[in-house]
Amino acid sequence: MLTIHAAPLVLPVGAAAVADGAVAVDGDRIAALGPYEEVAAARPAARVRRWPGVLVPGLRQDHARELLTRCYHPDPREADELGELPLWGEEFERIAATMDATRRAGSVRRGLQRMLRHGTTHVAGPFAADDPALRTAIARSGLVRTEGSARTHGVARTQGRPGGGPPDLDPLAAGGGPARAAHGPLTVGGRADFAVLDVPDEAALYGEGLRRCVATVLAGRLVHRAR
Repeated sequence: MLTIHAAPLVLPVGAAAVADGAVAVDGDRIAALGPYEEVAAARPAARVRRWPGVLVPGLRQDHARELLTRCYHPDPREADELGELPLWGEEFERIAATMDATRRAGSVRRGLQRMLRHGTTHVAGPFAADDPALRTAIARSGLVRTEGSARTHGVARTQGRPGGGPPDLDPLAAGGGPARAAHGPLTVGGRADFAVLDVPDEAALYGEGLRRCVATVLAGRLVHRAR
């Protein structure tokens, strides 16, 4: 079904921002991009999804390997004991020492789901060829795997945050804005990978933007929608 995603601000990256903009999606492709009134007038039968805030291209998580293999993502049933945030460093090593394949797979799956909730559509490798379980989990999530280190994408890979915590799930945390963190620009005919953040403007993306991600669209499919 042809769907129009409308937002107060659309940031295509590589082109001018569009106030009261819209992205029309047909299957897994972007059919149109521009002011909502124009996009909707040309497609009167399309379903319309209206979102608050800013629509940006899907983002690339440059620290996916660390987040999936060097962090433990607690099950909600473990929240009383382990909390809800990814565990890193000594806490991870303690759990990893007794973690079986089933528990590891659950952590990876929850890590991938958290990435989707932060507007991520692409994950940067490299992912070891001898870890088929991880590759399979990524493939099943629908996230696009891009081989090559974060340095390949123009940023230096760091092991965790300066304060000793895990890498940030927010791809914008490294700075540079959507132009650096986006998988690529939104273009007509391109794959429909984008996120919508409930913030008032581009400046508000930084700091809490990805923590207010209300929708992630991956190959035209709505894979995350905040309640």
